[in-house]
Amino acid sequence: MGGGGGHRLSLPEHRVLQRRVPPRAGWRRHQHAAVRPDGQGDGHSAAAHGGGRVTEPGDDLHKRAAEKIEAARLGGAQKYRDRQIAAGKLLVRDRLERLLDPGFGVEDGLLARSEQGLPGDAVVTAMGKVGGRPVCVVANDYTVKAGTWGRKTFEKITRMQEVALEIGAPLIYLIDSAGARIDEQFESYAGRRAWGNIFYNLVKLSGRVPQVCAMFGPSPAGSAYVPALCDVIVMVEGQATAYIGSPRMAEMATGEKVTLEEMGGARMHSTRSGLGDVLVDDDAAALHALRDYLAFMPSSWREAPPLAPAREPAPHRPVAEIVPERENLAFDMHELVGAVVDAGSFLEIKALFARELITGFARLGGRPVGVVANNSRIKAGVLFPDSSDKAARFVWLCNAFGIPLLFLQDVPGFMVGATVEKQGIIRHGAKMLFAVCEATVPRIAVMVRKAYGGGYLAMSGSPTAPSAVIALPTARPALMGPAAAINAIYAKRLEAMEDLDERRRFVMAKQQEYSDDVDIFQVASDNAVEAIVPGDELRADLIRRFELYSRRPAEPHPRRNGVYPV
Repeated sequence: MGGGGGHRLSLPEHRVLQRRVPPRAGWRRHQHAAVRPDGQGDGHSAAAHGGGRVTEPGDDLHKRAAEKIEAARLGGAQKYRDRQIAAGKLLVRDRLERLLDPGFGVEDGLLARSEQGLPGDAVVTAMGKVGGRPVCVVANDYTVKAGTWGRKTFEKITRMQEVALEIGAPLIYLIDSAGARIDEQFESYAGRRAWGNIFYNLVKLSGRVPQVCAMFGPSPAGSAYVPALCDVIVMVEGQATAYIGSPRMAEMATGEKVTLEEMGGARMHSTRSGLGDVLVDDDAAALHALRDYLAFMPSSWREAPPLAPAREPAPHRPVAEIVPERENLAFDMHELVGAVVDAGSFLEIKALFARELITGFARLGGRPVGVVANNSRIKAGVLFPDSSDKAARFVWLCNAFGIPLLFLQDVPGFMVGATVEKQGIIRHGAKMLFAVCEATVPRIAVMVRKAYGGGYLAMSGSPTAPSAVIALPTARPALMGPAAAINAIYAKRLEAMEDLDERRRFVMAKQQEYSDDVDIFQVASDNAVEAIVPGDELRADLIRRFELYSRRPAEPHPRRNGVYPV
C-alpha cells in the first residue's frame, strides 16, 4: 500500500479486473471485437463470423438474469395465479401497483430461493412511496406455496423491518399467508434469527414508525401475531381470517364444531374480538384505506403529522339542532363529528366494535386530530370494558405519533352490575384512564351534554390536565345524573313515602334543584371550564385552539414504562 492515505484492494495476480468502456456515440456493438488482456482477438469478431453480430461474454449473463427476474416476478405457477384471480383477489404485484405511487420503487430479495422453485420465498419486500413519502412493504405471495414462511421469508421480512427503522419510514404488511412451513421448522423456528424475531422487531418498531397491515387472506397460528402487533388492521370481508388453531384443531381439542368464518373471519374480528380496525369489501378498498390512514401519520415519531389544505365541513344541520337539550334523548354523535371536521376527512377506527364509543382520525382546518366521542345512540354512550379498551389503544396510537386528541363528551359513566364487574370493568376503565393521563399531545375535551363521574375523567376531564375543557350550552357536568343522585341521597326517605303522588312531586323538585346546582353557567362561573362555546362557533374555536396548543412540548414521561393495568 502507498502512503497517500488511500487503500488499494489487493487481489491475487491471476484475477484481472476489467472495466467495460461504453462504445462511442453512434457506434454499433457489432463493430467492436472483444479483446483479451493479451491484446489478441478472442475469435468472436465480426470478421471471424462473416459479419454477424458479436456476442460479448456478458451478453448471455445479462439475458439469463433478465429471464430469471421476469420469471420470479410472475410468482407461482399459472394455475395458482388463475386461482387467485378467480377468487376475486389481486395478485401481489397488482396490490403493490395500486398501493404505491407510480414510477418509484425498488425490490429486495426477488431471487431468494428462485433456484428451488420458490420465487422470493413467497414474500415480496420492497420500498416505494405513498403520497410522496417513503414506505417499506412486506407482501405475501399466496401463489407461491400459499404464501407460507420459509427460512428466507423471515430473513427478508426482518431485513425490511430493519430498513424501516433505519430510514424512519412506515412499514406496511400485506398479509395473505398460510403461516410457517412445518417441513422447515427446524431451520426457522428456534434460535435468535428464527421467525419469532419478526415479532420482536414489530414491538421494537412500535411507536417509532407507523406499522399498518391489510389482510387479504389467512394469517393462522403464530403468524396471526403480525397483524395483532400492528397499529391498525384493515380486513377484507369474506377473505381475511386470523386464528390460533383451525376449526379442525378446535374440534380435536375441545369438540367444538365451528366454521372458519365464525371462528376467525373478518367480520367476527371487526365486531366481536376487536382485532380488526377497518372492514372493507375487496382488495382495492383495503389498499385505498391504507393510503387514507397513512395520510394522517408522520413517517416516524420524530416528525410532525402532515398537514393538508383545509376544507369546510360537509353540509349539515346547525349544531344546536344536532344536539338535543334533553339529556336522555339519544342522538348520533357521528353527525356532530361531521359538522365540525373537514369534509370527507373522517376515517373511523373500529367502527363496528364497541359502538357506544366512536374513535377515528379527522382533520380540523387541515390539521390531523384523533377523535374520541361517546355515542348515546348505542347503549346510551355508557363505557363498557370493550369500549374502554378501544379508547385506550386509540389514545396510545395518537400519542405515539404526535396526533392531538379531541374528546366529545356525552357520557353517563362506566357500566355497573355483576356482569361487567366479572368482566373487569375496573381494570379496563383504569386502562383508559391511564392512557388519557399519560398522553402528552394536546388534548381538548368538549362537554357536549352528559359529563358524569368517572366517565368524565376517562374522557379527558379537567383533573386529567388536558389543554382545555370547553362546553356547549347543553353541557351537564355532574358526579351522576339527577335521577341516580336523588335516589342515592334520599333512598330511605323515598322508601318511607306511601303516597305515590307525593313521592313523584318530591323527586321532581329535588331533581330540579340538583340540575340547577350543576348548571353549566354556574360551572363556568366557578372557572371549572375554559369556555362555553355556542354550537355555530365550535369548529372555529377548536381550529384556533389546536393551532395554538400545537406549540406545546410533548416530551414523554422520564421512566422506563408505566405499569399498565392491562
